[in-house]
Amino acid sequence: MYALYYSPGTASLLVHWLLIEMDIEHELRLVDMDARAHKSAEYLAMNPNGVVPTLIVDGQPRYEAAALAMYLADRHPDAGLAPALDDPQRALYDQWMFNLASTLQSPLRLWWYPWDLQADDDAVRAGAQARIEDACARLDAQLGAHGPYLLGERLSAADFYLTMLMRWTRKMPKPAHEWPHLGEFARRMKARPGFATLYQREGLSEWA
Repeated sequence: MYALYYSPGTASLLVHWLLIEMDIEHELRLVDMDARAHKSAEYLAMNPNGVVPTLIVDGQPRYEAAALAMYLADRHPDAGLAPALDDPQRALYDQWMFNLASTLQSPLRLWWYPWDLQADDDAVRAGAQARIEDACARLDAQLGAHGPYLLGERLSAADFYLTMLMRWTRKMPKPAHEWPHLGEFARRMKARPGFATLYQREGLSEWA
């Protein structure tokens, strides 16, 4: 059984959602971010980055949300959420997972936490917003031309990752769901029963 250290609405949401979707037995361990439990010596011994998620796998702590998503999808192939290594779509799948991490998650973190750069917050946010909107425009074009999912007709872990990142844009001047194809994509993903279960378990209501 897996054990997931999580905090509602954070990057752990991706891993939590996949555990639900894949019907994998797991235990949830809430990390109190307000109390800075993620910076405690006990937690840092598992995840030296001091962030969530951390997933206990066969007794060992593992971290990095995108990497955990790829690991779970590969380890549980019956769920069908990752092309096999010899599948022609594997390279495209890997491409989208890394693309989302570098072109969308990275600037989103800056938009939410501009003070991490110890620079002018407004300037950091403006730069991050421009990068995020550029990424959204490219993703919208991809879905419009080759959708309904990032791999075409094939649902994958990359789509769950994209949905989580879209949720993070909800308070931006132009949230991701305002692009037409991304908006339809979000509606499709949020209609999944697992999404309702995820929201109920994490006590979330925004962007439902």
